[in-house]
Amino acid sequence: MTDANSAVYEAYFIRLPFQLLTRERWKRLLAFRVDSEGVLLGGAPARYATQTAFVPWADITSIVAWRQRTAGNGINYIGVQRKPGSPDLPGMNSRLSPKRTAKLAPHVDHDLFLASRPINFWRLDPERLLAAAGAFAPHVPVLVYSQPHLR
Repeated sequence: MTDANSAVYEAYFIRLPFQLLTRERWKRLLAFRVDSEGVLLGGAPARYATQTAFVPWADITSIVAWRQRTAGNGINYIGVQRKPGSPDLPGMNSRLSPKRTAKLAPHVDHDLFLASRPINFWRLDPERLLAAAGAFAPHVPVLVYSQPHLR
C-alpha cells in the first residue's frame, strides 16, 4: 500500500526580497498544489493571500498547461478547466473581459484563462503533476495547449 501523501504535488515560489515588505514576509509560498481534495492555484507573491484559489476535484474537468505568446519569450501557464457555473476565482486575471483574454491568448477559453496562473518564480514538474493527478483524480486529464503560429 502506498502513502497517499507521497503522491501530493507541491511547487513553491522562490523567495524574493520584496516579500520582506509584504505581509507574507520570508515564508515559503505555495505556487501550486495537487492533492486528494483538488488543486490550489497560488496567488502572485505580492498579493498572495487575496489571489490564492482552491478548486475541488468536483469542479475540475481538466488540468491544462498552456503558453501565451508575447513579444519576448512568452509566458507558460497552468490552470484548471472547470465545470460550467463554477464559482468565480480570485486571481490576477479575475477582472479581464472575454474580449481581452481572447486577444491575449486566442487558443484558450476565457474561463480557463481566469483559472490559470503563470509559471513564474517556480518550476512545474510535469511527471510529478501527472502522477498526482493520476493518483487523486484519474478521470481528470492533464492537457497541453499550444498556440498556433500567428500569420
